[in-house]
Amino acid sequence: MTKTSIEPVVEKKLKVADEVWIATALLHREHPEQPDYTIEQIVERAQREGLHQPLRPGVYVHVVQHCVANRPPNPGRYRMILETSNGRRRLFRKGDPFHPEREDGKITPNRDDLPYGYSGLLKWYDEWSGSGGANPKQEDPLLSLRGSGKHLWADEHADDYVRRLREGWE
Repeated sequence: MTKTSIEPVVEKKLKVADEVWIATALLHREHPEQPDYTIEQIVERAQREGLHQPLRPGVYVHVVQHCVANRPPNPGRYRMILETSNGRRRLFRKGDPFHPEREDGKITPNRDDLPYGYSGLLKWYDEWSGSGGANPKQEDPLLSLRGSGKHLWADEHADDYVRRLREGWE
């Protein structure tokens, strides 16, 4: 009789940032009509998904700061979600603005780090971020001003327009 040894199954520990990404991606898939979500909605969705019980306190901090691409890193450099307005977030898309110190930050979880059954979210994300919704550059309020005011000097050269405005300055 031969002795067989059974290797214990070691479960990977899910990173908090990956849990936040999963919860946000699930919200986008479940409510595609919504462009973004409140911090509380993302935290609540992570709680409902139950990937880690009890919900780790770090989930909230990651949604507020550590995973947010357009905030200064503190200390996390992830670019997983974007602050669209005060208290609102959505998944980060390539082309979105981000803090320069997050340049090489992680955008999505690694496939091997995802729990069983969640790897399909990565394929969904590729499709969503590639074609999904508006062009991120068009959403930028400063970039959206491009071309505004051109009627002010439409009938004269820009240099002449500026010269005329400066007449009488001391």
